[in-house]
Amino acid sequence: MKPDKIKTLGELKKSGYQSKSIKDELRDNLREKIKKGEESFPGVWGYENSVIPELERAILSRHNINFLGLRGQAKTRLARLMVNLLDEWIPVVEGSEINDDPLQPISRYAIDLLAEKGENTPISWLHRKDRFYEKLATPDVTVADIIGDVDPIKAANLKLSYADDRVIHFGMIPRANRSIFVINELPDLQARIQVSLFNILEEGDIQIRGFKLRLPLDLQFVFTANPEDYTNRGSIVTPLKDRIGSQILTHYPDDIAIARKITEQESNLDERQTELVYVPDIAKDLLEQISFEARKSEYVDSKSGVSARTSITAFENLLSTAERRALQNGAANTMVRLSDFLGVIPSVTGKIELVYEGEQEGADAVASILIDDAVKSLFPEYFPKINKLEKKDAETPYDELLHWFFQGEGFELLDDFTDEEYKRALDSVPALNQLIKKHQPDFPKKDVYFLKELLLWGLVTHKKLNKHRFSEGYHFKDLYGSFISGL
Repeated sequence: MKPDKIKTLGELKKSGYQSKSIKDELRDNLREKIKKGEESFPGVWGYENSVIPELERAILSRHNINFLGLRGQAKTRLARLMVNLLDEWIPVVEGSEINDDPLQPISRYAIDLLAEKGENTPISWLHRKDRFYEKLATPDVTVADIIGDVDPIKAANLKLSYADDRVIHFGMIPRANRSIFVINELPDLQARIQVSLFNILEEGDIQIRGFKLRLPLDLQFVFTANPEDYTNRGSIVTPLKDRIGSQILTHYPDDIAIARKITEQESNLDERQTELVYVPDIAKDLLEQISFEARKSEYVDSKSGVSARTSITAFENLLSTAERRALQNGAANTMVRLSDFLGVIPSVTGKIELVYEGEQEGADAVASILIDDAVKSLFPEYFPKINKLEKKDAETPYDELLHWFFQGEGFELLDDFTDEEYKRALDSVPALNQLIKKHQPDFPKKDVYFLKELLLWGLVTHKKLNKHRFSEGYHFKDLYGSFISGL
């Protein structure tokens, strides 16, 4: 069908066009994608065996849908991707406020126009990208906003009485007829507003200021809700829940590999950044581990959740930290260092909700603790595990390294070190090189300096060394010597 050549109702009928509800559109196009083995929701990672199959079943069942999950779990993204399952173009009665189907008009305007012009009724075409409506539920939303109200200006201009239904100004939902309509954070919608959705969902009636209009609106409703909202700000009223066909639970990534895919896909990076800054794989893993640690931390409110946006913005800040240093040093390129993770703290503090104990520690301190916890979790993947209960004089693989620090004053890693100075500082500790050769002989040479830092930080988190932060960088030294000197 060529929309640009079909301009009237008569031409539409000759083309063989048949009306189809939006739920049937979604269902039929999804069936074709499944048959062909195509991805129905591309770019959404970690939901292949959980959320997406449930969503596909809901669409095949022609259900209205509620996504229930914590923040940053791709609820709205999934709703927006449903647009790709719509037909590319649909015909509407030209000038209709509510996208009337020329073959099945429901508004008074469209019915009167068809009665007047018949086969010559003009039609226009609506692209699927224009068939998505989204409303954030806020306490100030009114019935007039989403359903409609009497328009006194229209009544005056048309010289109509308030008893004439042509004085009605339609709200967002009627105007979204034959479209996907999303209400985000549904529990925030006042109960009386939720009640106004009952008849629309079930019977297709809308009631406006005494008018009872039988408008069989054709809508695919998608709602999103956060479980935390049920106790903090509101709830979904039971009769409305009953009218939502499928409630789908979303979740955070199950492993670091999936989390990395999401972060790399969603990060808003300047091409010059990626050319200037090299990020070792181990640094990417460590970055994602921070969010995993936050989700189980005693300082963070687990009911609030830790959004995937935490890792995304932290990744952007991490690259910017390395980029800033390279620009200051006039370097043509650089690599991310573990000490650069100090730069991700501002992107973490704004995205985690702290419990009382966390508030007592302070947001910055909690973010630093999370970075240390991430190092501690990653450490055993690369080096021998440190036993908390080991005897005082027991031999460990790290004795030579610890002895080196015990004999000397340690060493400093300054934030503004050039890459050459940074490498020279780490290479000045012979035992570091020996441990890497013994336990990670095949580790990529380009990433080995980050691994050396991880080894040092890991020993600090296991209370074998001391790491002191000062204004210009970090100072690593022997643990007991630090106690004596008061650091």
